[in-house]
Formats: sequence, C-alpha cells, structure tokens
Amino acid sequence: MPEVQFESSVLSEFASSNWKRICVFAGSQPGNAPQFQAAAVELGRKIAENGWSLVYGAGSVGLMGLIADAVLQAGGDVIGVIPDFLATKELLHPGLTQVHITEDMHTRKAKMAELSDAFIALPGGLGTFEEFFEVMTWAQLGVHSKPIGLLNSNQFYQPVVNLIDHAVETGFVRKEHRELISVAPTTNELLTAMLHHKNPDIPKWFDLDET
Repeated sequence: MPEVQFESSVLSEFASSNWKRICVFAGSQPGNAPQFQAAAVELGRKIAENGWSLVYGAGSVGLMGLIADAVLQAGGDVIGVIPDFLATKELLHPGLTQVHITEDMHTRKAKMAELSDAFIALPGGLGTFEEFFEVMTWAQLGVHSKPIGLLNSNQFYQPVVNLIDHAVETGFVRKEHRELISVAPTTNELLTAMLHHKNPDIPKWFDLDET
C-alpha cells in the first residue's frame, strides 16, 4: 500500500475536534484508477492517526476492505455494521474491532448514523450513492446536523456535485440544503472543510427512528 505522510500541524487541528467515530461509505470494488485506492488508504490512516474510529459497512473487499485494513494497520479501531444476509456471504471483514449485525439494510444505515459523528463518501457504486443521499436527506429533514463530506478523488464525484447544483438552479433543491455537504479532492482538504463547516439552520422534522 502507498506510504502516506501527514503534516503534524494538520493532524493536531483534526485531533482537536470532538469527533470520535467517522462513518465512511465506500465501494465494494477497488475502481480502475490508483487514485481511488490511495484515497481509501490515506483516509484510513488519517482516521487512525487522529484517534478516531472507523464506522463502515463491514466489508473485506474493494475500497471498503482497503480503508478498514489501513485503519487497523495504523492501530485504529474499526466498527463494522452489516445486515445478516450479507454477513453470511463471506463478505464480513475478519479483523474488525466490533461488529453489529442488523436485520436489514435500513437498520444498518440507521445504526451507522447513530454510531457516527461525521460522514464521508469515498468513490463507490449504487450502494454508496444511496447511503450518501440518505444521510444527506436525513440532514435536510433535521434528523441530524453532523458534517457530511464527498471525497472527490480524481474528480469522481464531480457529476454528482453538478447534478445537485443543477437541482438547486432548477428549483428542486434549496440552497441551504446544498450547503449541508463539503466537497474536496484530497483527504486533508476535505477534513479541514468539514472541521470548519457550519451547517445552515434546518428545522427538525423527524427523529431517526421515524424515517
């Protein structure tokens, strides 16, 4: 795996946050560009270096497996949350610090949200998109006010950002809801943006167990 160097001044800034656990959504495939894999490794090491724990979907393959391996190799804790029907498919990572097995996909996402202080989406496929948009929708409904970030490695998420901006321009998404997410191309830039991000005031419509 690629070696990643960290700037101590940046690390101290991140470590001063009140985050304890970072939820990361990521693909079950590695992708076809080395930047995607390097981003997963870098983010995993950064999570461990700052004393945070990783919360993720418990998988052992693709970018999911890479980020979990990176956190564990750097001495961090990894909390996996997986529905029962996937845990039995030999996809469960064998080295997890904690495992939560849920009844279904919705319960899985709700548990991940409950455990986490911030959310980051690495490149991924349909499941990653769905997880990101659900947690963003929950923020829109006032269910939570936790930071949300898109790691736009190799411009992967630019079409998604363009779509959201287009929805704002055409009147389907409010500007303040677009402001719920931070987007950056590198781990340091994204974490810095999320650390200093101030969510707009969103009235609370629902609790998590009502969604």
